[in-house]
Amino acid sequence: MLALDSPPDTLAAGRPGKVGLLELRYARVGDRTELVDRYQKSPLQVMRPLYVDPLRPDMPVTYLMSTGGGILQADRNRIDVDCGPDTAVHLTTQAATKVHRMEFDHATQVVNLRVQDGSYVEYLPDPLIPYRDARFYQHTRVTLDSSATVLLGETIAAGRLARDERHAYRMLFSDLEVRRPDGSLLAVDSVRLEPQSAGGVSGPAVFAGHDLTASLYVLTPLAPAARVADVLHEALLATGLLFGVSVLPDDSGAWARILSSDSPAVTRAVRAAWDAVRRLLIGVPAPDLRKS
Repeated sequence: MLALDSPPDTLAAGRPGKVGLLELRYARVGDRTELVDRYQKSPLQVMRPLYVDPLRPDMPVTYLMSTGGGILQADRNRIDVDCGPDTAVHLTTQAATKVHRMEFDHATQVVNLRVQDGSYVEYLPDPLIPYRDARFYQHTRVTLDSSATVLLGETIAAGRLARDERHAYRMLFSDLEVRRPDGSLLAVDSVRLEPQSAGGVSGPAVFAGHDLTASLYVLTPLAPAARVADVLHEALLATGLLFGVSVLPDDSGAWARILSSDSPAVTRAVRAAWDAVRRLLIGVPAPDLRKS
């Protein structure tokens, strides 16, 4: 990725509008969680959190947004979210994240999610769609207290499928890292997608000939890891899609990965898994989050 660095013929990295920053801090205030501190720098922004879950009126839903219509060459985005003790937070995006064509340089996004003791946090962004010649690196780091719960989702499309752009991007790298507050490592998941490489991206352990891959990670002390894995398996088995489920190290939770070429089916499958895990862990179904 660094070998592709070159001065853009448009705005360079670090110029106004090229460094997006979100700093969000949530705290328990009375009988609900509130966004008590916010700093935003374009192109990243959030609107006022919404309390739209009728069965969890204490949980704010925050939509992460971009004023730029997607990620452009030389963009450098960072999202820092601090969820204080006993908070309950749902984070999502307004729409799919579009990674536009890049002729120079590359783009990056760093997500730092800190979840303190007793908190329950869902970070479920919409799919990531790399356009032709996109070059993108994303690093998600979760710092998780042993008494806290995180549901983390990621969906990657092969490209703009409606335009028959399948794996026309240059590079798409994504790293997930989960650690305890003392720095001890719980889980790592590294995705390296480079269609022009010798191995390609259509074999086993990547897309396996499909157009979408989705993952859901559930890290929680609220149920045994084997039980979480069983619930994920049961929910996904009913979808008829290709998937796999396994437990995470140290009985810290479980995760699932889904493969398909049917975008609506993948969306339904991720929701089914989210809903099943939610019912297990907090006893309520997934809410209907309408997006335009």
